[in-house]
Amino acid sequence: MRFDWRTVSSQRSVNLAGFLVCLMMMAFALYSQHVDGLNPCPLCVFQRFAVIGLGLIFIVAAIHDPARLGKRIYAAMIVAVAAGGIAVAGRHLWLQSLPPDQVPSCGPGLDYILDVFPLAQALSMIFEGSGECATVDWTFLGLSMPAWVLISLLFLGVAGTLNNLRRGFGNIAGISDKH
Repeated sequence: MRFDWRTVSSQRSVNLAGFLVCLMMMAFALYSQHVDGLNPCPLCVFQRFAVIGLGLIFIVAAIHDPARLGKRIYAAMIVAVAAGGIAVAGRHLWLQSLPPDQVPSCGPGLDYILDVFPLAQALSMIFEGSGECATVDWTFLGLSMPAWVLISLLFLGVAGTLNNLRRGFGNIAGISDKH
């Protein structure tokens, strides 16, 4: 039995595309870390969690291809995860925009914070950021990596939400995907 792409709904295709974008973002993050030597700060790690979480939601939604209620649930999860990632990336950008004399001092590493402090206090310390979070090590078209993550998460959040809230009326091949 051969797989026929014409039978794939347009909503599934968009969810699959969202997963692939998240996969490419993580591939670039890991390339930057392991090849270029750009070690992630604590806020970068949380942005990665958001990208991975969003990617998982997209791939599950693509495989599941739910009916109307399921699509609404996936849309809500996409909004929540994307908004969380956008908030972290926004905080990261704010830290990067501070004048040098207002940048918080560098604190202990993420592993140490999570091992030593209670979870609520550890999360509070992480989201305050540290001096290492204010450093801009990489730019593309004048924007730092957190700026690109914010833009990507905003795009993925809006596209994924609209995709999963719309009614399915068929795809490019004209095959109905009503549920």
